[in-house]
Amino acid sequence: MNMTDTPQILLHHHLKKLRLPTFMAEYDKLAGQCASENKNHIQYLSRLTELEMIERERRMIERRIKAAKFPAMKSLDSFDFKAMPSLNKPLVMELARCEYMDRYENVIALGPSGTGKTHIALGLGLAACQKGLKVRFITAAALVHELIEANDEKRLLRLQRQLTSQNLLIIDELGFVPLSKTGAELLFEVISQCYERGSLIITSNLPFDEWTQTFGSERLTGALLDRLTHHIHILEMNGDSYRLKQSKRKTRNNKPK
Repeated sequence: MNMTDTPQILLHHHLKKLRLPTFMAEYDKLAGQCASENKNHIQYLSRLTELEMIERERRMIERRIKAAKFPAMKSLDSFDFKAMPSLNKPLVMELARCEYMDRYENVIALGPSGTGKTHIALGLGLAACQKGLKVRFITAAALVHELIEANDEKRLLRLQRQLTSQNLLIIDELGFVPLSKTGAELLFEVISQCYERGSLIITSNLPFDEWTQTFGSERLTGALLDRLTHHIHILEMNGDSYRLKQSKRKTRNNKPK
């Protein structure tokens, strides 16, 4: 071994132990840049630590997004608010700051199928991940299926703990299919456990007065709405299908000139 290589090998070993991969990848190149710009050692170290922090934050956001299990990556930037004039855009942009989550408030997006409710929920979920918050996205039908399966396999408490440990739980498509009595009770339990511990975003094609169709019990529906609507932001998304408008626009844009 060349003796001049020893400090470099030792440095690599220490950086690996300290889990500073960006330091390891960038320190040599950045040293040359800082030397050519006459930067002192404090400025050099400051730049190096900044690069490490930026990369660490990027990886953390990636992990949060992966853990959220989004079915697609959709941001609020890609939503055409002009196509859905009933939607309160200033409120959506305010919610994207995620301050409502500090107060354990909930968001419910209501409107017919195809109006972009899932897109908005995904956009708000992505905004939360970018702030380093724990998010989980799941459809109501899939969540109920998971809860019933976990209950049958005696692992319900573990699943409930996972769900209630999230900063934000997004339940999509509530109301698309009626729930069994067991399914409705298990979903009610999860929503109750999330109450004032975290925030919920729920999308539904049904107005509140028709939620009894899904839960099958006026008592259960009333108790659920009491919890959900205590701290709530309602996004009204009524009008023509957002998806249909987007599809027509793409068709027009793709037509040969």
